[in-house]
Amino acid sequence: MGAKGAETRGNLIRTTRSLIESRGYYGTGLNQIVQDSGAPRGSLYFHFPGGKDELVTAALIESAGEMAQIIRSIEAADAREFARTMLTALADQLERSDWTIGCPVAAVALDTAATNDAVRQACSTSYRLWEDAIRERLTGFGHPEPERVTTVALALIEGGLVLARAHRDRRPLQQLADTIDLLV
Repeated sequence: MGAKGAETRGNLIRTTRSLIESRGYYGTGLNQIVQDSGAPRGSLYFHFPGGKDELVTAALIESAGEMAQIIRSIEAADAREFARTMLTALADQLERSDWTIGCPVAAVALDTAATNDAVRQACSTSYRLWEDAIRERLTGFGHPEPERVTTVALALIEGGLVLARAHRDRRPLQQLADTIDLLV
């Protein structure tokens, strides 16, 4: 694939990420993806012959990889500072986006988990990438039970994002950051 093809593919994935994050799976249509990305319709099917599911899967996995890298790169002296820093960054992002950008995986998982196994598997893979990154960090900080705490931490983070977005208020994430000492 040449540079132009890679650029078009990247634009399709970035556009899809943005749309599914703000609108969910069913609120994101291929026409909107093509229009917002500026890509010709034929390019969509050239790069993603599996259509919307293949494109959404690629968007989820790319997003998950980036988030895992962010988790791994947060500078912190200990697990508490790490958790607070991550939660504050997520709250900042959500607020900057006018409460539209929370988590692309949660939006898609809620829409498709019971009806679309391919996309559900991409959601599962995405969450596992995040769990791995969180577990690595907790292990690095010497946490005594990183395996158990990882799942709880991710569930709290996702719940905090959903609540903050629904309330259009960063308070749920701030409260989570303020009480994370109980967990980590």
